[in-house]
Amino acid sequence: MPGRELELDSEHTALVVIDLQKGLVGMPAAPYDTASVVAKAAALAEACRARGVLVVLVHVGPSPDGRDQLRPLVDQPAPWQSPPLGWDEIVPELGPKDGDHVVRKRQWGAFYGTDLDLQLRRRGIHTILLCGISTNFGVESTARDAYERGYQQVFVEDACSARAAEDHAFVVRTVFPRIGRVRQTQEVLQALAGPPAG
Repeated sequence: MPGRELELDSEHTALVVIDLQKGLVGMPAAPYDTASVVAKAAALAEACRARGVLVVLVHVGPSPDGRDQLRPLVDQPAPWQSPPLGWDEIVPELGPKDGDHVVRKRQWGAFYGTDLDLQLRRRGIHTILLCGISTNFGVESTARDAYERGYQQVFVEDACSARAAEDHAFVVRTVFPRIGRVRQTQEVLQALAGPPAG
């Protein structure tokens, strides 16, 4: 991807992992299969924890009674209306582990109606490493909100995936470069392995 070598200030950076939970990881994904996305996100999370970078694990699901679920009139409804038990549990490869912050959201984006912005700002975070599924739903919605809140963003392209390769490609090609930097897992890991800031 274009751009200069990635540099990260660990004190002011957070990894935000979107919706790597049992119900979504169990569905098909492209261009990267979910096992690959989970493995890369787990590697990023471990590298971040080792550097003292905040890891935020986001998962989505309605309240037990389902009454806070969005129900707009749409032409293409979601394939399920009542998620099965355990659907919203974060995959064990990710954690959570000590020091991680867990965010439960009720819609695509991770900012609205959650404490994500509050927790990032109180920790002095201004750069977000973003990955997860789906690229064109949860990841993109969170990215747009982060952009509007003034965060610097690095999108870890090969640690994201969508239901169809063309959906992923469209967002990576037309949206992400306008609101942040698109990089690969290896580039981010190399930046995390660099000398400590300061």
